[in-house]
Amino acid sequence: MGNATYLRFFVAENRRHHGRLAYEWLLEEAKRLGIPGGSAFRALAGYGRHGVLHEARFIELQGDLPVKLEFVVSDAQADALLASLAREQLALFYVRFTVEAGVSGEP
Repeated sequence: MGNATYLRFFVAENRRHHGRLAYEWLLEEAKRLGIPGGSAFRALAGYGRHGVLHEARFIELQGDLPVKLEFVVSDAQADALLASLAREQLALFYVRFTVEAGVSGEP
């Protein structure tokens, strides 16, 4: 693969967009755009710009914990995904940087 773009998004697990969980919507949108894969990870604890600490509790089924979504894509795919978020007016904090990506053991 060589040089690629790494995109990481953060969203509250209970946030919704068009009636769906925002992280599910983002994964489906990435798939629709032809992005070959993406992953979502739920945090154990965290706080955001408002400074409120949220922690996982056994009795909570779904709360305000952060979900991290990660994609390793081409620059064009990153631009397309970010443009889609802008069109949808879905404001998410993200991190974008260039990485080297590949599959280990390949000649």
